[in-house]
Amino acid sequence: MFNKKTALTFLFVFTCIVSNAQCAMCKAVVENGDISMAEGVNNGITYLMVFPYLLIGGLFYTLYRYKKNAKN
Repeated sequence: MFNKKTALTFLFVFTCIVSNAQCAMCKAVVENGDISMAEGVNNGITYLMVFPYLLIGGLFYTLYRYKKNAKN
């Protein structure tokens, strides 16, 4: 009835994990700080978030090139 791809898609779409965006310490600093401090924390989070996406993108590009060269 279900193949692997359908089961994994169903699992990822309908699984929800509730979490807080910041640790308690970061939240307390941002709430008591000024706007520039909050912007600094947000910029730091964005900076740290970019690298995993770049690594995964590089991996997929490498796999794409490998498969493209294997076909020829």
